[in-house]
This record gives sequence, C-alpha cells and structure tokens, in this order.
Amino acid sequence: MWLFPGIIFSLGMLIPGKLSLKLQYDGDQVFHIVPETFQQVQHLQHLCSTLLLDLWKPQLPEDIRAGEDLHIRVPASLVQEVKDNLDHHMISYKVLIPDVQELMDQSMPKERSSHRQVPEGYVYTQYHPMEEIYQWMTQIQKSNSELVTQHYLGKTIENRTMYYLQISQPSEKTKKIIWMDCGIHAREWISPAFCQWFVKEILQNYKSDPKISRFLQNLDLYVLPVLNIDGYIYSWEKDRLWRKNRSPHMNGTCYGTDLNRNFNSSWGSVGVSYNCSSETFCGSGPESEPETRAVAQLIERKKSDILCYLTIHSYGQYILTPYGFTTEPPSNSEELMHVAEKAASVLMGKYGTSYKVGSTSLILYSNSGSSRDWAHMIGIPFSYTFELRDNGTYGFVLPIDQIQPTCEETMLAVTTIIEYVDQKYFPGGAVMLTSGSLGLSLCLNVLLTWTAS
Repeated sequence: MWLFPGIIFSLGMLIPGKLSLKLQYDGDQVFHIVPETFQQVQHLQHLCSTLLLDLWKPQLPEDIRAGEDLHIRVPASLVQEVKDNLDHHMISYKVLIPDVQELMDQSMPKERSSHRQVPEGYVYTQYHPMEEIYQWMTQIQKSNSELVTQHYLGKTIENRTMYYLQISQPSEKTKKIIWMDCGIHAREWISPAFCQWFVKEILQNYKSDPKISRFLQNLDLYVLPVLNIDGYIYSWEKDRLWRKNRSPHMNGTCYGTDLNRNFNSSWGSVGVSYNCSSETFCGSGPESEPETRAVAQLIERKKSDILCYLTIHSYGQYILTPYGFTTEPPSNSEELMHVAEKAASVLMGKYGTSYKVGSTSLILYSNSGSSRDWAHMIGIPFSYTFELRDNGTYGFVLPIDQIQPTCEETMLAVTTIIEYVDQKYFPGGAVMLTSGSLGLSLCLNVLLTWTAS
C-alpha cells in the first residue's frame, strides 16, 4: 500500500494480467443533512465549496436548499473537522455510510472467472466489468440469433467500440423503436446491471408472456448496456466513484465530461459547470464528446421511428419527465405524467419501493444538456429518466443483494411504459374488434332491409 498526502492507493489485480493503482476510500463517510434555514444553506454551500466535499445529492452547492436532502461524502481526514463544524453551527446530521470503502468491498463480486459460460452461466445478480459485458453481448446475440443483432454505434474517446443490441421479432409490419441506454455515469453500476437484466427477461419470456409477445410484434428494442464505457472501466480499475467520461482537458491536467450535460438541449445554460475538474463539467460544446455524438447521430437518423427514449441512472428513486432546463412543461406533459405515475405504481406494488414522478426542474434540480430533454426536443414523444435505488442509504454503492429486487421492480415499470406506448400507436385488437362489429352491424342491416322488402 502506498500513501500520498490525503490519498491512499493500493496495488491490486483487478483484471487478470493487469496491475492498477486504485483509489481507496477507507474511513470516508457519507453524511445526510436536511438544512432547516437559509443561513444553514449558505453555510453548507460555503463548507462544501471550501473543503471540496463530494456532493452526492444534489450535485452542485447552489442546488442545496432548505428542507431538502443533502448527501455528502466526507474524506476520512476531514470527518472530525466537518462534524465539529456542523455541531458548532447547530446543523443536525446523520451518518449514512460509516465507511465507504468497506461498502465498496462488499459490493464487489467475490471472484472473477474468465471460464464462465456466457450467457448460460451468466450471473445477473452481480456487477460485471466491461470485459464481461462485451462477452455477454456477443454471446447473447449468438444464442438468440433469430431475435438479437449487435450493432456498431461508434468509438469512445479512448477508442473503445460502442455496441447496442437490437431485439427484433421478424414481422411484415412497419416496426417502431423503443430506445434504452444505461451507464451514462460510470459509478452508477446498477444501471448497466438493469440493462442486462432487461435483455435477459425479454428473451426468456417473450414466448410465454402475452404482454411482451404483443409489443414485440410492433416494436423493436434498442438497448445500449453501457454508454460511458471508458468511465465505467475506470470505475472498476482506478476509482469506484468516477462519474464522467475520460476526455482530457487543459492539456491533460483534468479529465472527463458529464455526458448527461453534453447533449444539445439548452446546452450549458443551467445546472452545469465550465470547470473541467467539476463532476458536472458540460464539455467544450454540445456533443463535444464522441460518446454523446455517436448516440445523437443514431437517434437523429431513427427519430421518426422512435416512440420512447428511456435512460437509466441512479440514485434517488425518481421517474423524471422533460424538462430540466425550464419549468415550462412539454406539450404532452399530462400524458407523460399519467404514464410515469402508472409505472411508479406498478413498481411500488412489487416491493413497496416509492418513486417520485415529475419534471426534473420541479422535483429534483435544474440541469441542461440531458439526453432525456434532447430526445423530447427532437420529436420523440415519450422520454424518461429512471433514477433507480436507493434514497441514499447506500447511494452509488448499492449492495449486490439489491440488484435483483431493483431489477425486478424496474422491469415492471419499464414494461408498463412500453405497453402503454404499444397500445397507443398499435391499438390492434381494439381496431379489429370495432371493424368486426361494424361489419356485423352492416350485414344485419342489409339482411333486415331485404327481409322487410
């Protein structure tokens, strides 16, 4: 173990054949604070900015508000100082995570095996490094070649290949598209875990589940399991809490752009930072990053066929509708809310997990450049962000024993949205029934008229 001022690194083997220096968080704590007054808000904003504390919720000091949850990660070296400071200013707090590193260690898979059979022996209740996700994508296509194709999307800033999966049941009908992406923020490991779970559930159940069988007749599913591949790999190999991509800035003195603030939806206007060291750095311009550009170019080409855009994040337990950069609602706001509330209700019915529903700017915080807002702005009628479990007890380090229940309840919510979209644009059964009833009525009228004459 090597010790530098304020930072501890350990020499470890994370992937067979690779050595890495991995940032450690031993003794770091996550605090939960609900400021009660404007003076407390001001003090906390100053404290977080001065000590450069890691805000988990919200993401910017200026978004700290009275009566709203504040989650901050405090380095071990500052824990006592921050506690004394809060006590001195009579600001109540509780410790959500007493040792961040201990929780991280518990969330890591117990073993990595390069010989595991994929997908037959693939463990969906564990987090997987990118190497295994690449392998899973290849094998899931081979094992389901009648339904699944793997498509090239683009290259990352570090020249890694981005692929998405298309799940498409052969049909003579004109098909529309549901888009889903996961892993836009590297540290939100439960997000890629859900994308993989979603694909598994569709493929295992499409023949036996009438709901899935029905919407696959009309809709193709496009699934991007990890959007921010470089950042995700970095979160496994170097820094578990890394959020952004890995694009260099300022001649390599700082790295990374927040990809969900890099889309062309009122880019750079609110809820962002122009400091490349910030977690919310929005990049040098809209779609300045190859990852966002690759997604945007595909979506632009397909936008007339895409009915729903779903982007999966964590944490907080929200289903968010457009917009984040304005309080002005979209034209179909009532319908978006109705569908989201229905999804949240179904989700809650599984394990009692409560989700808040609403536009980002009204129930969370203001931000610009999000993919959800951009997708709706270019004409995709249904666009949602899911912020998965939890409410902050574990935050970005969700334990592996919560992967399955999180995925199960989210699956119900997502398929509820897809089913609604399917029935709206492909009413099928109802139309056939109405046509049949109309035909029967006409036949009866003709028969009665002939009999009367």
